[in-house]
Amino acid sequence: MSWRWALARRVATLVGTSTGGAGAQAQRLFSSSGALLGRHFPPASQIWNEVVGCRGAAFVSSRWLHDATQYQTRQDGASRAEERQDPFELVADELSILANRLRSMVVAEVPKLASAAEYFFKLGAEGKRFRPTVLLLMASALKFPISESTEGGVFSMLASTLRTRQQNIAEITEMIHVASLLHDDVLDDADTRRGVTSLNCIMGNKLSVLAGDFLLSRACVALAALGNTEVVSLMATAVEHLVTGETMQISTSREQRRSMEYYLQKTYYKTASLISNSCKAVAVLAGHTADVSLLAYEYGRNLGLAFQLIDDVLDFTGTSASLGKGSLSDIRHGIITAPMLYAMEEFPQLHDVIDQGFDNPANVELALDYLQKSRGIERTKELAQEHVNLAIKAIEALPDSDDEDVLISRRALIDITQRVITRTK
Repeated sequence: MSWRWALARRVATLVGTSTGGAGAQAQRLFSSSGALLGRHFPPASQIWNEVVGCRGAAFVSSRWLHDATQYQTRQDGASRAEERQDPFELVADELSILANRLRSMVVAEVPKLASAAEYFFKLGAEGKRFRPTVLLLMASALKFPISESTEGGVFSMLASTLRTRQQNIAEITEMIHVASLLHDDVLDDADTRRGVTSLNCIMGNKLSVLAGDFLLSRACVALAALGNTEVVSLMATAVEHLVTGETMQISTSREQRRSMEYYLQKTYYKTASLISNSCKAVAVLAGHTADVSLLAYEYGRNLGLAFQLIDDVLDFTGTSASLGKGSLSDIRHGIITAPMLYAMEEFPQLHDVIDQGFDNPANVELALDYLQKSRGIERTKELAQEHVNLAIKAIEALPDSDDEDVLISRRALIDITQRVITRTK
């Protein structure tokens, strides 16, 4: 089957079944197909006329028969999609491929730089790989349907190429994330990360900063290779936000340290912007509409905010062993997060304690005592749940699909929100 005929069959199905959303999907399909294959396609309506003239009723009837015989399969697939599956297991094979590619991408000519850059990409030190998992599932959740009759043809090739490009977004995101960790550990003078000694403690601050810069440069090279200016802009914005958020954290005024609005804006920049813009980039690469891309963004934004809110709770309630870093690290560094902000609303006298700073251990104990008496922890969890609910609404608002892989992936994205809200490390 030639690529032209395979493409014609798919567009015929889209145009022939609806004059609305399906027709628009056909037009987007031609745009993305042309970009990937380097070909110029005629309008979808022209292809449709050629198909009908060439194949006539035989094609339409065979298409109808194929859809009828697939009905029960779709029903079974929908049932399987409702079953709970481990989100990380669903993409475990791809995560392994990504891990190998990341290790090859951070190879450097200078041995010390190579050793530093690969520190958190070595086997056993990769962390939870939370962001790549979310992005791979989002790619599957936004997959355009490809009928069995076109498997092995042009659409399979296009789908494979697109999936590789979306995997590249996951790799780029992870390199940016690890680079930010290396820089943060220097700024915070941290001694542990992911349950192991931080790189700055082993190799010093200078090499840690350079390793982070090196990872960012490799991410930029990979990003440029995608050749999509909107995606480049999204990811560049995420990097800008990381810097802005860190600057907001280390240069707060007395009033800003007491502001929940300021805290949430900083949290978006430091944590949620990267995952939200990466989710949107995955949608943009697939040729989705602005509305669908915005839903992917909103899922990532609210998931990221919920993740950090629970992280701030765990800084007070978790242990050093479970968190992979020192507990109470934020307050010991003078960083005021949501639980303490809520406690300040109940106990205004906390303002004076916070203004004095936490160099004095007695102030740390006093602040913790007020926090324990307050509903700061509970209210932070409630706020995280609100953002989780918004993330779920974004997934539920995605265009309807009866594709089993799509439904399973959307279910997994919803399950991830529950893991975020109930996690203990």
